[in-house]
Amino acid sequence: KFNIPADTLPLMIVRSLSGSGALGIFSDIANNLGPDSYATKLSAIMVGSSETTFYVLAVYFGAIGIKKIKYALVVGLLADLVGIIAAISVCHCMFG
Repeated sequence: KFNIPADTLPLMIVRSLSGSGALGIFSDIANNLGPDSYATKLSAIMVGSSETTFYVLAVYFGAIGIKKIKYALVVGLLADLVGIIAAISVCHCMFG
């Protein structure tokens, strides 16, 4: 219904874990499908609208010694989900 290409599903999962891994997946999508494909546009919007939540929690929270990260993790993952849904909605409205 929302025309989500299967190539973008690994990007949805990896983006919260690793920024460089997500950029690697994005570059593969762009190289294989071309810069004007729907999957490349959707992937670009996803990369721009989400954050590497686990990296932020590990590095930044670890640097200042915060150990209770339960609520920050929930909010970070929820923000990633909202970013992915927003990217799908925007891409569907503009390019779909």
